[in-house]
Amino acid sequence: QVQLVESGGGLVQPGGSLRLSCAASGFTFSNYYMTWVRQAPGKGLEWVSSIEGDDIHEYYRDSVKGRFTISRDNAKNTLYLQMGRLKSEDTAVYYCVNLGLPSWGQGTQVTVSS
Repeated sequence: QVQLVESGGGLVQPGGSLRLSCAASGFTFSNYYMTWVRQAPGKGLEWVSSIEGDDIHEYYRDSVKGRFTISRDNAKNTLYLQMGRLKSEDTAVYYCVNLGLPSWGQGTQVTVSS
């Protein structure tokens, strides 16, 4: 069955970095556009970034441009989100999503706090 498993979240100080990973299984990973979505405490879902299956085009919400980098390793069926210069407003549960199927991971908590 389709499975998306995120990892790499945690507590980090403002200005710090984290790398999230999402291990995918149960579908042909390289065929799918993949997305990171987040949900901050008490708020709705927010699109963060997406990447096309061929790893050529990447898309970011304005608030993370220049700080976050999405990437994928199709040989390893893994999606990544490298997050830098983190801010308190980046605190959220981050989900790996395949919108085409659709399928969501269980989420990984990122907390940015001093």
